[in-house]
Amino acid sequence: MSRLPTVAIVGRPNVGKSTLFNRLVQRRHAIVDEQEGITRDRIYEKVDWAGKQFTLVDTGGYIPEEADVIDTAVREQVEYAIAEASLVLFVVDGKDGVVATDEVMAGLVRQSEKLVIVLVNKIDNNDMEALTADFFRLGMETVLSVSALGGRKIGDLLDEVVQQLGQIPSQQDEEDGIRVAIVGCPNVGKSSITNRLLGREKSIVTEIPGTTRDAIDTELRYHGKRFILVDTAGLRKKSKISEDVEFYSTIRTQRALEQSQVVAVVTDAEEGFRKQDQQIVEQVISAGKGLVIVVNKWDLIKKETHTLNETAEEIRHRLPALRDYPILFVSALTKQRISSLMGECQKVFDIWSANHTTSRINAVLKSATDQNSPQAVKGKHIRLKYGTQTGVSPPRITLFCNFPDLIPVSYRNYLENQFRQGLNLSGTPLRLQFKRS
Repeated sequence: MSRLPTVAIVGRPNVGKSTLFNRLVQRRHAIVDEQEGITRDRIYEKVDWAGKQFTLVDTGGYIPEEADVIDTAVREQVEYAIAEASLVLFVVDGKDGVVATDEVMAGLVRQSEKLVIVLVNKIDNNDMEALTADFFRLGMETVLSVSALGGRKIGDLLDEVVQQLGQIPSQQDEEDGIRVAIVGCPNVGKSSITNRLLGREKSIVTEIPGTTRDAIDTELRYHGKRFILVDTAGLRKKSKISEDVEFYSTIRTQRALEQSQVVAVVTDAEEGFRKQDQQIVEQVISAGKGLVIVVNKWDLIKKETHTLNETAEEIRHRLPALRDYPILFVSALTKQRISSLMGECQKVFDIWSANHTTSRINAVLKSATDQNSPQAVKGKHIRLKYGTQTGVSPPRITLFCNFPDLIPVSYRNYLENQFRQGLNLSGTPLRLQFKRS
């Protein structure tokens, strides 16, 4: 698999970086709002232009000397993005002219010695082209004008990007990766866990709840396997979602959950397993995704001999469905058991996507009915004849019988438990269907 070149969009706040990102990826991926500082983390997306592909990266607005903890973290993210980029799109505001922050940013970009295009945004028509000339004094060879909002000269920009990057690998089949969404309430340590797994500070981590606003995809190799980690904004109760930006963050998180294959639901060991945690878990199971429960901040818990097992049992007591799902106790701070998370996600994915032979399914069915046959309902004897797997991801088993509508819920639950045990279906929902034979 050839690694695609990376193009980073950088610039000070409110020059239109996220609008440009959305224009180039041709959908509303980055959150765009009139409020400054909306984009904080690096956001990645593939772009295809004339059969050539590259990875586009959106970044937060660069503020050179702010002491605010989030502005400092954003500044570091921008510097990381430039360091890993093959080409930098340095976005400036044509209507404002060159400002002091642009000059500082220009120095940072020049110091990187990367290919760079100065992109003069908000040039909405030909009459405004003269505004572009001022930006040549930033000392960059290539200066282009565009209107990200209106789409003006976007094709010219993409032509220039492809030309500067040189021989970009043609579109090709890529090794499938396992998409793992990391979700949970705000401030439980999702970004810290992601950063530990990656071994670098990709997502911004602060003590302020709600720092991550977009769902962020990152590729990770673990024992030769390709994973795509999606760090997401914290999920809150709908009644607590007050600002528009947070509303859209929640929508993005839900979309990330829908597009994932395995979901790691992170909870806070000190806070315990809360009602909102339970609702998130139920949402994941309902969506048919593989599931791993991750209890973070375990280093802060005073330990006794059976603390871990007792905590796991308490969680499963609050939500009995979790008896069928793995629970990991980790600490992002001390790295305790963090390395085992991807291995557990791999196991869950394999189970979630596995095919089981009809003979094995029918062996489990026979064993279950031999131990406990369904009782007659309304004088009618129910005969379960055979079963077969009719779907994967999650597994779906269809059982054929004479009176499917008469099977009691309690017996359906019994059969589900028997199939879970007989087929070792840990970490995945199971869909049972009954049809008349």
